[in-house]
Amino acid sequence: MNFSINELGLLMNFNMVGTLAIGLVSLYIGLYIKNHSSFFNKFGIPAPVIGGIIFAVVHLIIRQVGIGTIEYDTTLQSPFMVAFFTTIGIGSSVAALKKGGKLLIIFWVLSGIMTLMQTVIGVSVARATGINPLFGVLAGSVSMSGGHGSAGAFGSTVEAMGVIGASTMALSSATFGLLAGGLLGAPLALYLIRKHKLVAQNVVGKDDINLKDEFQKRDITADELLKHIAVLAIIMMVGTSMSSFLAKSLNFALPGYVGAMFIAIIFNNLNIKFNWIDMNRNLIDIIGVTSLNIFLSMALISLRLWELASLAIPMIVILMCQVVFMALFTTFVVFRAMGKDYDAAVMVSGMCGSGLGATTNAMLNMGEVSERHGYTANPYLIVTLTGAFLIDIFQMPVIITAINMFK
Repeated sequence: MNFSINELGLLMNFNMVGTLAIGLVSLYIGLYIKNHSSFFNKFGIPAPVIGGIIFAVVHLIIRQVGIGTIEYDTTLQSPFMVAFFTTIGIGSSVAALKKGGKLLIIFWVLSGIMTLMQTVIGVSVARATGINPLFGVLAGSVSMSGGHGSAGAFGSTVEAMGVIGASTMALSSATFGLLAGGLLGAPLALYLIRKHKLVAQNVVGKDDINLKDEFQKRDITADELLKHIAVLAIIMMVGTSMSSFLAKSLNFALPGYVGAMFIAIIFNNLNIKFNWIDMNRNLIDIIGVTSLNIFLSMALISLRLWELASLAIPMIVILMCQVVFMALFTTFVVFRAMGKDYDAAVMVSGMCGSGLGATTNAMLNMGEVSERHGYTANPYLIVTLTGAFLIDIFQMPVIITAINMFK
């Protein structure tokens, strides 16, 4: 940590280790607040977002009153970001598609249409309000159905293209989406249940909804941890190299983590078939969650909120249009396509949660509905499988194409 004086006052400069430390401090402040706040728990706001925004607001205040400014070295942010998306790829499985059957395919296609429309709406409103269309891409599928992970990743990509305020716009939009998805999802589903007098069929216990596969718990040793880090590192190296090669060869903006995630998907499905390496799924989850928390913490504390001043009104208009679209799309398209029954109503709440925020939001929304009217297995299986990795198959090409169209 270094101190100096510039035109803004006292300059506090944190190197990459200092930035990591401050990010982790903000994470645990966020965890403390979340654990003591029913509001943040209700809407599923991640701890890194809570703590990071507090630090970003403090930075805004000391900058605006003339005390000084803070500079962070976010060198470590990118490796942790790539590691997180690589663990998402390793967690995918073609075999999982068989579990959901026809309804999963329908929901998956509808999710793809949703991501496309979110991007179209974002770009259209951005153009209508006179701002860079790339801001519309970021306030579309990137931050809505992509959540904070995608917002942080693609925000950095667009920022590197010279679009000032891109990361701040993306992450702020993702935070709005979490709140909006929580406010919209459960009430809309409950309205549909009342209106159509729907009753849950094949009710199961809360603990029997099979949210994810159960893997054998194993002790984590240093050797096993190193083995998994080695596998992740090799996949990350190959994937990011592939992305870099394609980006240069085709003059095409392609974030490194996209290549890493798809190489991980290929590796995982081949590994399941040929059993090359015994992978500990619980350890992969731990590495993924750790990477996401560190990545988001560093991204949020370094938000430059003052860059939103000229974007505030267009951003609000775009985000309100996204919420209206989600309400209409889930009510008149998703509900009907999924069968107009109780499960369809629960999945409406799930799509509102994941389509405007994250899979965690979807779970909270569906839980709110299920607690009142009964738990059924299909919504939890279909929504979680789609939100976990299937949606990326549609979403990534849409986002990458849009960014390259308007760069």
